Amino acid sequence: MLNIALFGPPGAGKGTQSEFLIQKYNLFYISTGDMLRKESSAKTVLGLEAQSIISSGGLVSDEIIVQIIEKTITENPDSNGFLFDGFPRTYIQAYILEGLMLKLNTSLTCLISLNVSEEESIARLLNRGKTSGRSDDNETVIRNRLREYNEKTLPVLQFYKEKGICHDVDGTADIEQVKNEITNIISTELQKKLLNIVLFGYPGSGRGSQGKALAERFGLEYVATGEMLEREIKQRTPLGLKIITMYENGNLVPDEIVVQLIEKKLATSKNVKGYIFKGFPRTLVQSYILDGLLRKHGSSISKIIEIEVPALELINRLDERSKTDRCMPYDDSTSKIVKRLKEHEVKTVPVIAKYNQLHGVTKIDGVGTFQEVFERLSFEIENGFKYMR
Repeated sequence: MLNIALFGPPGAGKGTQSEFLIQKYNLFYISTGDMLRKESSAKTVLGLEAQSIISSGGLVSDEIIVQIIEKTITENPDSNGFLFDGFPRTYIQAYILEGLMLKLNTSLTCLISLNVSEEESIARLLNRGKTSGRSDDNETVIRNRLREYNEKTLPVLQFYKEKGICHDVDGTADIEQVKNEITNIISTELQKKLLNIVLFGYPGSGRGSQGKALAERFGLEYVATGEMLEREIKQRTPLGLKIITMYENGNLVPDEIVVQLIEKKLATSKNVKGYIFKGFPRTLVQSYILDGLLRKHGSSISKIIEIEVPALELINRLDERSKTDRCMPYDDSTSKIVKRLKEHEVKTVPVIAKYNQLHGVTKIDGVGTFQEVFERLSFEIENGFKYMR
C-alpha cells in the first residue's frame, strides 16, 4: 500500500500535485476538512459531534478526527493507498498516524514537503485572490496562516526526517519538474519495500503449484509451511524429530514451531523482492502472528489473493489427485476431503474476511487451465509491482 503525506504552506501547489498523485497512483484523497464536511452532511454520529463542536467555536478533537480517518480508510479497501492532505498537522497527530497505520498493518511511505518562501506564498495567494473571491486571500490573513503553518508543521517535518522518509521538493520549480521530482522520490521509497503476497484458496484450488510458478516468475520467495515441515522431517533435524514425535502421537504442530521455520526463512533469504505465503496463516491467531513477523522485519503484507473454485470442482480435483503420487493425507477418501474443506471454511474463511476488511482481498477465478489461472494471478501481481519501479 502506498501512503503519502503531502505538505506545503498555503500557495505551494498542493492542489495541483494532489490531483497528479491521485490519478497516477490510484490513491484515495484524505483531507480532514473534506471528511468533516462529509460526515456532517451525512449526519453520522461523528459528523454531528464534530458539527456541534465547530458551531460552538471549538476545535474538533484528535479523537474524532482519527476515528473519521480510520473509517474512511477501512471503507476504501480497493485503493492502492492514501494521500493525506492536512494530516498530520501537529507533532501529536504524527504519533496518532503512526499508531493508526500500525493498527491497519501498513505505514506511511513518505512525506513530501513542497518548499516555497513566505514571500512567494503571499504573492501567489494575493494573485489568486484577484479571481477567487475568497475573503481569506488578503495579506493579513495569509501571513497569519503562514505563521500558524510554520509553528505547527516544522515539528512534524522533523518527526519524519528522523524516520528518514521526509523529502523536500522545490515548490517554485516548473509544475512538470515538481511532478518528476515527486515521482522519483516515490519510486525510490517503493523500491525499499518488499512485495509480500498471501495466497488463499480451498484445498484443490491450485495454490501450491500456482504459488511456486508465481514465485519463480517474479523473483519472490515461496513460503509454504507444509513443505518446510516436511523438509525438517526429511533432513531429520532436531526440530524434524520433534515434529515426527508429534505426528506419531496424533498431535498438531503448534504455532511456536511453525513460527520458528518462518523466522528462519525470513532471516536467511537475501536479496529477494518479496514473499508468497501459502498455507499460512490458516487461523486468526496465525494472521496476527504473520503481521507481527513481517513488522519485526520492517515489512508488511502487500496483497492478499484468494483463488476461487466451486466446491464440486474442488472435490473432483482432490479425488483425481488421490490417484496420483501427489496424493495428500486428506485426499484418500471423500469423507476426508469434505472434512478438510469444512475445516478451511471454519478456520480460514474468517481470516480472509479479516484481511478483506483491513486491506481488501483480490478474488481470482481458479477455473480453467493452469496457464489461464496463472495469467490472471500474474496480472494482479504485476499491478502490485508497477508502483514499486
